Amino acid sequence: MSFENLNLIEPILRALKTEGYTTPTPIQEQAIPIVLQHRDLLGCAQTGTGKTAAFAIPILQLLYQDRLQHKEQKTIKALILTPTRELAIQIDESFAAYGKHTGLKHLVIFGGVSQNPQTEALRRGVDILVATPGRLLDLMNQRYVNLEHIKMLVLDEADRMLDMGFVHDVKKIMAKVPSKRQTLFFSATMPNEIQQLANTILTKPEKVEVTPVSSTADTIQQSLFYVEKNDKKSLLIHLLKDKNIKTALVFTRTKHGADKVVKDLIKVGITAEAIHGNKSQNARQRALTNFKNRTTRVLIATDIAARGIDIDELTHVINYELPNIPETYVHRIGRTGRAGASGIALSFCDQEEIEFLRDIHKLIAKQIPVEEAHPYPMTPQSVVANSQASQAKGGGGRSGAPKRGRGFGSSGRGRGGTGSGTSGSGAGRGSSGGGSGMSGSSRNSGRNARRD
Repeated sequence: MSFENLNLIEPILRALKTEGYTTPTPIQEQAIPIVLQHRDLLGCAQTGTGKTAAFAIPILQLLYQDRLQHKEQKTIKALILTPTRELAIQIDESFAAYGKHTGLKHLVIFGGVSQNPQTEALRRGVDILVATPGRLLDLMNQRYVNLEHIKMLVLDEADRMLDMGFVHDVKKIMAKVPSKRQTLFFSATMPNEIQQLANTILTKPEKVEVTPVSSTADTIQQSLFYVEKNDKKSLLIHLLKDKNIKTALVFTRTKHGADKVVKDLIKVGITAEAIHGNKSQNARQRALTNFKNRTTRVLIATDIAARGIDIDELTHVINYELPNIPETYVHRIGRTGRAGASGIALSFCDQEEIEFLRDIHKLIAKQIPVEEAHPYPMTPQSVVANSQASQAKGGGGRSGAPKRGRGFGSSGRGRGGTGSGTSGSGAGRGSSGGGSGMSGSSRNSGRNARRD
């Protein structure tokens, strides 16, 4: 199967060739024909599978063909809603790349930057708008944005929107969009709340599910390190002494925690920067650019970046703190092992996080191999005592799961783990785009069409 077999128009095929794309991913192969038939779509696929191209390519084609038949109108015809600034920027870059020969105008809007360049572009007219819910509602209330002419609506990373509390904003936006439209709904996981939301906005949708829900990619080698909370800093520094780890994306649960890890690493001579919601957009883009070009070796991120960072050949993700929402674990480690490449995910677990780990194991339906060969192991007594305490409180877990046995380990402890995780070189190529919040950012060529 090639993109030529998907009945795509010449301007888009020419752009895909320039980008180096030849073979569609499974979700692209299944979704593109459905969208081109003007059908609603419910897509369930984990991060790194190419969802962005799966909706961006057919949207560009349908709008291009529609413009050939009707006089051009300076109205917003397609709206893509996405939860984070980083992801919005990358989606806009994809529209720029795939639509470079179509003449269609696109714009990305998000908060944290001046709205003036965005409102000026809106006045000039755009065909495709990529937006985060907060800034979009703000500009709608100021009457800069009119959604009355929307023909195509995309909700991307819908489960993440729910996690971040955007569901009410989304419903307000939906109320302003014409009921007669084509809707595309993408989510990496499909909990009940997301299924209910999909049921209310989709009309007889086709469903595309290319991987088991909430699964982790087989190309990612996972390892678990039991460690006391106060020893995490020392363990991280120990692992980063391995020069084969060229770059590492490290996740913390809080903004304060991210800033603290940066200071700890800088003190020992390891270049590090943080990216989180308290940083200005320019600072976040600068940190991301420095990480991609390897000026910065370690990027510390909160979960706002769990789905919005796309870095070529990133080999190492480190969970400095386990997430309290198990689906987030899947999204975090999905930053590596993308586009069929191999990756390594190292996770630290202290006593307070064993309940989180149990939920993660339940979600991914397998045990993360435990690495015991490190200098800061948690004492077995601490592990057992904490597990027994959590079960005495009712089995723990965020979802009220029934009591379980030792869900924090496996009978093969020590096997299959990697002490430092040294495979791959982790070339971090590319540059960040869209720092001004405007459209027209360029993307690198020679990549597979697997952007999220």
